[in-house]
Amino acid sequence: SFNAVNAKQVKFQVVDATSGEVGNKFAAAAEVRFTAAKDDSHEHSYTAVVTEPTCTEAGYTTYTCECGDTYVADETDALGHAWKGTSCTRCDATRENPFVDVPEDSFYIDPVLWAVEKGITNGIDAEHFGPENVCNRGQVVTFLWRAAGSPEPTSTENPFVDVKEGDFFYKAVLWAVENEITNGMDATHFGPTVDCNRAQVVTFLWRAANKPASTATSDFSDVEAGLWYEAAINWAVEKGITNGMGDGTFGINTNCNRAQAATVSWFQGMQ
Repeated sequence: SFNAVNAKQVKFQVVDATSGEVGNKFAAAAEVRFTAAKDDSHEHSYTAVVTEPTCTEAGYTTYTCECGDTYVADETDALGHAWKGTSCTRCDATRENPFVDVPEDSFYIDPVLWAVEKGITNGIDAEHFGPENVCNRGQVVTFLWRAAGSPEPTSTENPFVDVKEGDFFYKAVLWAVENEITNGMDATHFGPTVDCNRAQVVTFLWRAANKPASTATSDFSDVEAGLWYEAAINWAVEKGITNGMGDGTFGINTNCNRAQAATVSWFQGMQ
């Protein structure tokens, strides 16, 4: 290395470290940085050209002075695709939908494809997602846990005889219990294979979101005031997560299917 010099020509020679003689001119490489001398009398006046971010490319602003000096700053992250079904609403990108039972116009196509992409769940086979298949408590809790990033539970204490280490829902159940998202069916049973109903699923999601307050009041005929699921249902309706069964009821005891569980997980993952 050497100090900066003011020169028009620079000659490099490779010198043998032992003999001090000039060696093979191809025996080494050098990195040379040339910097134009500054004109201290010139005040830069930059013109900004903004390059907007796209789905896949970051945005930035290029600042250029009439003297030729230029630099790039103010970078912004790529937007990511805005999927609506299999097409992006911002660009011409498309994605594959491998499931013949997930129609393009279904309310759950985006949550399902997102859940599969994120490894939250797979189809029941290569071509079927099984959107109408009922979900049990172990599956729903696992969906929510994976949507939250699969956090490690802080405790390994497991009070449930029906939840064993090695079960796919083991960590999800411990995480859900320690975060007061759900409890067991009793002190020693979680009930992982018990079907999960709509009231339970919405309440799980509400608790995972830290029990946010809601100003809405639902008017479903099957939602009783003051019961454990009321606040969760009011919040879910206010957020547009669900609108009930369409017949004036919420369907509190209706079993949650895989399409609904994927949709709830999708909302959890978007937080």
